[in-house]
Amino acid sequence: MKLKIAILGTRGIPNHYGGFEHISEYVSAGLVKRGHSVSVYNSHNHPYQQSTWNGVDIVHCYDPEYLMGAAGQFVYDFNCIMDARRKKFDVVLMMGYTSSSVWGKLYPSKSTIITNMDGLEWKRSKYSKKVQEFLKYAEKLAVKHSDYYISDSIAIKSYLGEKYDIDSKYIPYGADLLEDEERSVVSLNANVNPDYFLLMARMEPENNIETILDGFNKSNSNKNFKVIGDTGNRFGKFITNKFNNDERIQFQGPIFDNTKVRSMQNNSYLYFHGHSVGGTNPSLLEAMASEALIAAHNNPFNQAVLTTDAFYFNNATDVCQLVETVQRQAPESAMVKNNLYKIQNQFNWETVIEQYEDYILECYYHSKGR
Repeated sequence: MKLKIAILGTRGIPNHYGGFEHISEYVSAGLVKRGHSVSVYNSHNHPYQQSTWNGVDIVHCYDPEYLMGAAGQFVYDFNCIMDARRKKFDVVLMMGYTSSSVWGKLYPSKSTIITNMDGLEWKRSKYSKKVQEFLKYAEKLAVKHSDYYISDSIAIKSYLGEKYDIDSKYIPYGADLLEDEERSVVSLNANVNPDYFLLMARMEPENNIETILDGFNKSNSNKNFKVIGDTGNRFGKFITNKFNNDERIQFQGPIFDNTKVRSMQNNSYLYFHGHSVGGTNPSLLEAMASEALIAAHNNPFNQAVLTTDAFYFNNATDVCQLVETVQRQAPESAMVKNNLYKIQNQFNWETVIEQYEDYILECYYHSKGR
């Protein structure tokens, strides 16, 4: 059966922002290829202003975030939900709940509501205690007002089961293997770039950037450490100032050329992934697909993806030891190959899209008593 499906909760596609936009791009286009009618809701000031994208219908809704700041997200989600109520979708897929679940009573009553429950947003240290309390409440409302649930991490699935006694469906993100063009850029850069360490992240405390750079700063390494990310926010300015005297640490700013980023990941001596909150992180999967050797923060989210095919760190001392001792020999090559195998067989987009379609159909039939 072919369904009429809406995807809400993102700033829109094609992706110009983050994880939910990234997965919505792949899933929406994939579902259209499988014969479904799919609409994705976009902010009215999204850079892409066309009415369709790869067969997906784009619904532009007024988004006052540019005027009101974060409060505007709630208005934008309200506008999207009210529009979706009028359009009689079979299934509404809510990507996250941060600013949408407060409108849970207004979710389209005749649509099957499936919510991707995101990471543990209330754990993010960038939020004040009041905001963290609100996010716990928003999570609770999302559980209450949704019919079915998706977790992008085994750790999130376990948490939701224990906390709310719900059985969410585990469906991870995906990543693309290196294409021929990217492979040629990788080979070209390998001849000109010296060995370096690398991290790529938003400049937020919970991404352990300070811990990683503290550890490197204390090391006796003669390699450079490249940092990809926008340092314009308060924490970014703090970090650049703190490590200003270490000439080995090179802040590259944000890099939007995906081919260049993947080449840098591939050519790095060791790629540091410091994310500690959230589910399966897209940038981690992309580093795996780019065949980087990975050192990850030691937490259940990263362990669920990498298992034994990474080095782990808890603090700056661990980082310093890794920087000074990690070799690039046969065992490390095996770790890289094992992670690539996971991308090919577990975290590839075709598999992810198929899992989304199967679960959406299962939820729809179950909700209609078929």
